Amino acid sequence: MSSHEKIEPIMVSALEHYSYCPRQCALIHIEQTFDENLYTLRGRAVHENVDIESSRLKETVRCERALPIWSERLGLVGKADMVEFHGNVPYPVEYKSGKHRAGHHESLQVCAQAICLEEMLKVTVEKGAIFWHASRERKEVVFTETMRNQVEEVTSAIHKMMVEKLVPPPVNDKRCRDCSLKESCLPEAIHNKTRYHSLMKKLFVVE
Repeated sequence: MSSHEKIEPIMVSALEHYSYCPRQCALIHIEQTFDENLYTLRGRAVHENVDIESSRLKETVRCERALPIWSERLGLVGKADMVEFHGNVPYPVEYKSGKHRAGHHESLQVCAQAICLEEMLKVTVEKGAIFWHASRERKEVVFTETMRNQVEEVTSAIHKMMVEKLVPPPVNDKRCRDCSLKESCLPEAIHNKTRYHSLMKKLFVVE
């Protein structure tokens, strides 16, 4: 029996959100908070071309857009932007609106897609890719054992957070600058208030 059998499945996209910032993930997936900014608008524009389910053949590769994916074992559901089928082997491709970044958050998301495809199709998926629309770069991602373990760890942490309705405190660092949820999160105000209470406690401690 799966450890997540009785738990509501979470979206595959939540893994990237949690990896980037657990509070962002909680605001989106627990409190259903979503605000627009330049980056989310760009992302929506890019995904308009890949969010419509379709199938096409390009030379010897079959391309499936907006392919529904899931993993009962991990309790994941979602859609893969693009899955290229090289013969019977799926190759997930995640589309991003910005430029190539060195972070591993996107890699976890596409690795989770691969794990879903493996369970669904009973095949091994060793590689996938991330495509950055702004810089027109495509980076291949090899799904290592370490990355697969990270997917399972992050998925487990998100399930726990969802069940317990936990919303982590804000980080108030450089990640907040371009976050679309900055106005809802209020990282500076909450961080400063928390720091204020912490200092007051220390000030009045009697030893």
